[in-house]
Amino acid sequence: MKFEELTLSQAATAITCGEVSSVELTQLLLQRIAKWNPSINAFIAVTGERALRDASQTDSQLKAGKYLGQLHGIPIAVKDLFETAGLRTTGGSRILANYVPSVDATVVRKLREQGAVLIGKTNLHEWAVGATNINPHYGSTRNPWDPSRVPGGSSGGSAAALAARMCLGALGTDTGGSIRIPSAACGVVGIKPTHGLVSTAGVMPFSWSMDHVGPMARNVEDCAILLDVISGYDPTDPESAQRATEEKYHNSVHRSIGGLRIAVPKNYFFDAMDDDVKRAVEGAVKTFEKSGANVSEITFPEVEEDVKASALIRLAEGATVHRKDLIERRSEIGSDVLERLDWGLQVSLTDYVHAKRVQALRTRARAQFFEAYDLLVTPTIPIEPPIIEGLNSVQAARELVRFTVPFNLAGLPAISIPCGFSRNRLPIGLQLVAGHWKEAFLFATAHSYEAMTDWTHKTPPGIQ
Repeated sequence: MKFEELTLSQAATAITCGEVSSVELTQLLLQRIAKWNPSINAFIAVTGERALRDASQTDSQLKAGKYLGQLHGIPIAVKDLFETAGLRTTGGSRILANYVPSVDATVVRKLREQGAVLIGKTNLHEWAVGATNINPHYGSTRNPWDPSRVPGGSSGGSAAALAARMCLGALGTDTGGSIRIPSAACGVVGIKPTHGLVSTAGVMPFSWSMDHVGPMARNVEDCAILLDVISGYDPTDPESAQRATEEKYHNSVHRSIGGLRIAVPKNYFFDAMDDDVKRAVEGAVKTFEKSGANVSEITFPEVEEDVKASALIRLAEGATVHRKDLIERRSEIGSDVLERLDWGLQVSLTDYVHAKRVQALRTRARAQFFEAYDLLVTPTIPIEPPIIEGLNSVQAARELVRFTVPFNLAGLPAISIPCGFSRNRLPIGLQLVAGHWKEAFLFATAHSYEAMTDWTHKTPPGIQ
């Protein structure tokens, strides 16, 4: 196998066994970035010299018998929304083009402590306020499966970098679907953990009550390894939850899953969608049935109200975060982001309070739902990744977030995994949702499906 085809877990084993050095692996990935990033535009910044220095240091530490952890010597990319000490962090915004933080975000610090090598900062929809990754300041990221199309957003740079084999793992953020949407569009795996499981300290906010940080990778096991590293209580983050995890997520991946109680909603989540998406997701449900799962068609209640409440909270809080720039530097904000945040400025106090009440009620109701069922299965996105040319990003975002945003409102964990391809040979994503704090179960279930299929082994045909 070529070293660029190694998964994160395979590369970690190869490094510790001396089959490849971190420097060699980093050099190889930097060569791929040099080859493919000009056309894909997955990275805003590539940290080549620094990455090679860090890789050399991890190689020296390993030779001296000092093993830092699961990510020792592994090249990782992070969305350019995460603060990185001494490295520019733009948030995809022209306003922050020269911002250089003095400290790392908590999750970036955790990556470094486990020996990860930061290879670059990935492109995103400006301030993470969008789902297409069309960015007027740093250029649009393009989908490696079809460069005429979006990769999804707002963590589209991370997904595109993974699909094009330019990194071995990545971090993204998800406020309405921004990890799961690009994971589906680019044929990779991404998980939005339970709200509060992963610290958002040092991550530029969009919506405090619905922001999530999570890992993205080429398969389920690699996502679990990354979540092991970045999860945990952080006293510097007011949204962080203080609870012990039951087990290492990586250890849970191969756990046997039997007698699954799967709910498939017959309302909303299968409305107004591409036939290819419906076909692929129905095929995935049949795969679960063949493995012994008990599948029930159900009506998932009050989804439309969830979507409305989510939009009110997300954009009202986003407008609050960026209020000063909306007043003083409007001309430097992308038109679609400006339109959405201006809408957020118009949200009334009574509407916001009502939406927060809906959020509290729904969080409890969804917890009760997952006492009756182990898993909810839906498509991740209802359509193929849209074509960039002439696309209205605001309208596209409304379509792309339809199936993901309800689970941000309730803070539920949800993972997107590949489940097939459209007639245009574009990836299709399957969304699995579980009860709060059930990430270990989600990984085990997603891995069991992954083991019965070969979708995560596919590579974009033009990316060699």
